[in-house]
Amino acid sequence: MASHCQKSYLRPDSTPHLNGDTDTHLPKKPKIAPTSISDSEIQSEFAHHDLSVARINNGSFGCCPSSVISAQQQWQLKFLRQPDYFYFNELKKGILESRTIIKDLINAEHIDEVSIVDNATTAAAIVLQKIARDFAEGRFQKGDAAVMLHYAYGAVKKSVEAYVSRAGAYVIEVQLPFPVESNDEIICEFRKALERGKANGRKVRLAVIDHITSMPCVVIPVKELVKICREEGVDQVFVDAAHAIGCTDINMQEIGADYYTSNLHKWFFCPPSIAFLYSRRSPSLSDLHHPVVSHEYGNGLAIESAWIGTRDYSSQLVVPSVLKFVNRFEDGIEGIKKRNHEAVVKMGEMLVESWKTRLGCPPSMCASMIMVGLPSCLGISSESDTMMLRTHLREEFRVEVPIYYRAPRKGETGTITGYARISHQVYNKFEDYVKLRDGINELVRAGFTCAELSK
Repeated sequence: MASHCQKSYLRPDSTPHLNGDTDTHLPKKPKIAPTSISDSEIQSEFAHHDLSVARINNGSFGCCPSSVISAQQQWQLKFLRQPDYFYFNELKKGILESRTIIKDLINAEHIDEVSIVDNATTAAAIVLQKIARDFAEGRFQKGDAAVMLHYAYGAVKKSVEAYVSRAGAYVIEVQLPFPVESNDEIICEFRKALERGKANGRKVRLAVIDHITSMPCVVIPVKELVKICREEGVDQVFVDAAHAIGCTDINMQEIGADYYTSNLHKWFFCPPSIAFLYSRRSPSLSDLHHPVVSHEYGNGLAIESAWIGTRDYSSQLVVPSVLKFVNRFEDGIEGIKKRNHEAVVKMGEMLVESWKTRLGCPPSMCASMIMVGLPSCLGISSESDTMMLRTHLREEFRVEVPIYYRAPRKGETGTITGYARISHQVYNKFEDYVKLRDGINELVRAGFTCAELSK
């Protein structure tokens, strides 16, 4: 699947409060290098990958170039050399610099709207715990509704169950079609879910919207859905955009959500793990807190998150090095997004032509990942089959790709029940997708079915 609810902790001279240090000034924006990276340099940056594996699953865990890994190690050594100096003189200004870069990348209005956390799952817990407190403390009434997509990420669904449902919310899932043909299908189903939420005089207190769903992956018309939420009086909107930054366009002021989170270790080349949580500045949304309570509790989420006890903060400090890396590419991160999209569509079309199947959505509804139908003769009939086939492809063909099970609807026969989610990132080569294509074709020629894997 952003709003700010924190107060502005600024002195009259507008210098941010940083873990109690009010004398640190905002860092200058880093200069962009004019050089352009070569193919050989790209391969060198990712030479630590297992080159025997066709790694077409960047969406799950992302990737990190060697130059950024080296920068991370330098941050780790700075702490280990002299931790007291690091804590008092390096950590606060380093995290502020990373937050400032993120603010500019996502077009947030103010630095106070951007916090850095471990991952989107942590961000979801922060937001949903706040919603649970709204129920517990009487700001929301038991039975008020929360709406989320049926294809919401599993961990977020569990968080909704753990915090929002237990607090008394009536949770409604938006039933989205797959394969999907247009944004209109999604918008129509979302409107229906809001109507169900408002039935019997209920108020819809929360909408959880993905920007890019995980499995199956589809780019959701998030701006349109947020606009509908505003028109329909939805109290708060949380966008889970775990895949978004570095993968699709992000503009906080255009999207207009109350809360928005995205991982920087998936498509923005950071080492695991780092995410941002945007929260729109508003007095009514100020009660956000990190789930790990430490010395900074009560100083605002950004400050609380910047120190949750002794730990490795290096992944949060390398954002300037990542920006330097992406700016070695033509047109920076915008160029990377465009080329990844074009490449993944081309590879998806190559695969469906070979397998005589179909894509899971139009190219306009994908970013750097796309769903590709697998031959129905493989006999994928359960989620267990998808996991066993994925393992078989990894072990026998050295291909890493996640597979989605799409249960046939009543009366359907001969339909595609398995879809591979392919990703494209800068390190990928055409041969990676050929390896997947040929592996599946070999299984088909051999008369293979998933039933063989359960014997």
